[in-house]
Amino acid sequence: MQTKLSINLNKVALLRNQRDMPYPSVTEAAQMVLAAGANGITVHPRPDERHIRRQDAREISAMLRANYNGSIEYNIEGYPSEDWIALVKELRPDQATLVPDPPDAHTSDHGWDIEAHRAYLERVIADIHEAGVRVSLFVDADPEAVRLAKSVGADRVELYTGPYGFSYGKKDEEEEFERIVSAAEAAREVGLGLNAGHDLNLENLPKLRRALPWLQEVSIGHAFTADALRLSYAGAIRAYLEALEPGHDVDRVGRRVWSWRLGPFPVRHRRCWLPLELELESQLLL
Repeated sequence: MQTKLSINLNKVALLRNQRDMPYPSVTEAAQMVLAAGANGITVHPRPDERHIRRQDAREISAMLRANYNGSIEYNIEGYPSEDWIALVKELRPDQATLVPDPPDAHTSDHGWDIEAHRAYLERVIADIHEAGVRVSLFVDADPEAVRLAKSVGADRVELYTGPYGFSYGKKDEEEEFERIVSAAEAAREVGLGLNAGHDLNLENLPKLRRALPWLQEVSIGHAFTADALRLSYAGAIRAYLEALEPGHDVDRVGRRVWSWRLGPFPVRHRRCWLPLELELESQLLL
């Protein structure tokens, strides 16, 4: 099974929102990562629109419908407020991921307490299903949380991988990793689709992919944006797609090199101008 790579564009929107400017364009960023080979786009419009705005979500939806005819996965995630649900029902993305963030949350840092919100989640999931949208529930890496997600009507779970990402390379890495594997196996046992996200990067992603061949989708934003600053959008997409290949081994001895050719630029030499080309290389140990 191919694990789809969905790029979260929140950080692109955050950069744009630092100034009262129309750039960088979130929709253009979506086009660039898709042209480079990404399988999907994720956005997380929060009530204060600190990064993704509702208008961004609408523009990306229109672009995907016009240019891709349903071949690209569109995922809108967020806390299921009435405004957010209305946006999902308006745009009808492929997937709606419900996260338990309060409005002032800095980032998503825990999964749902499903028993405490059972009645609300059952109602919201049924409402979104009526619009023909698949529902994924953001849960901690806990088999019981996965089983409860099934009981309230979710189609998939997105496992919160933050503790694994934070512990990678540290003494508690294996403990956190085994928690994810146990929760993923529970999802398979009860017939839920499996997504994963948060603090995944080029170092810790291959291990996760090798252990979970039934993993359907990963959503990556912060790490991807950081890597794209070094590697370009296209270079970073290539690196993440390689990291998701079943046989990819982060521990092998090897080096990937991405090159960009800049120029030619006019350079003054004695009495004439000569063209100068620069070639830059970015190396990433994989």
